[in-house]
Amino acid sequence: MKVSRRSALIAVPALAGLAACSKVSEEESAFPDSDITLIIQADPGGGSDLSSRALAKELETSLGVSVVPENKPGASGAIAMEYVGEQKPDGYTIGFCPVEIAMLNTTQSADVLPENFTFIGQIMNAPGVISVAAGSEFETLADLLEAAKAAPLTVGNSGAGSIWEAATLGINTEAGTQFTPVAYDGGATAVSAAASGEADAAVSGAGEALAQGEAVRVLGVMHDEALPDFPDTPTFQDAIGADIQFGGWGGIYTAAELPDDIRGTLESAVKEAVESDSYQEFQKNAGNLVVYRDAEEFSTFVEDEFTEFQELLG
Repeated sequence: MKVSRRSALIAVPALAGLAACSKVSEEESAFPDSDITLIIQADPGGGSDLSSRALAKELETSLGVSVVPENKPGASGAIAMEYVGEQKPDGYTIGFCPVEIAMLNTTQSADVLPENFTFIGQIMNAPGVISVAAGSEFETLADLLEAAKAAPLTVGNSGAGSIWEAATLGINTEAGTQFTPVAYDGGATAVSAAASGEADAAVSGAGEALAQGEAVRVLGVMHDEALPDFPDTPTFQDAIGADIQFGGWGGIYTAAELPDDIRGTLESAVKEAVESDSYQEFQKNAGNLVVYRDAEEFSTFVEDEFTEFQELLG
């Protein structure tokens, strides 16, 4: 088609107008342009809840929108995880991803599979500890384990099928104890039960025991070395010669098939949040370790953990 010079001159402003409209449209649809909901799978006050809220505060700075925490406890986190997996993959509903996301399909036949989700990044790890009430008759880890060999003792944990139930059963296997796991909705609740004497002991993340202050006595650490907050508390290896290590790692995830550009935005925001001084200080004070994996590394890590827990618990 032949275009006259006059026609061409008229067409240029029209095309420029279309380009401007396109630019405005892209800006208007830029992610995020409204509040983001952060689903937490446990009760308020526990390690997952506190880590999630600390991260949410930093994400707001990075993303420029409100990140609103919402607790959906129950079924060791399966309710929250299935909910997140069912949401529209637009980045506006994300969740705190606990280690149980790699376990619940095996332990509870829950519809919680790695392929149901998009993993954004790992943000922390909570080494496991076993604690008793401050006034408990058990003064040392050896005292507690010897008593549990002679007769069953109740041990609170963060829920049936949770990492801390698995840790309790692991102690039974390695140490020959008769601990009876008792499920609560979250590690904080489990440690409170031990502090009050409702349970003989509790297995939880270090931070959840630390939060109880002098109400509990931490007897043993499920890590490869002593923890900064409990420097005089022995590892299981040091106390009884058994290499018992369990940790409650956590990260951020959302529904499967999240567009790459939105995943990239969230991934960058999570990395920035984890590297912030205030978040690092929070985790240190909470008794947790700051461990970051990017989206690709975290996805591979979760898939590997899923396979390992299938072999361990299946």
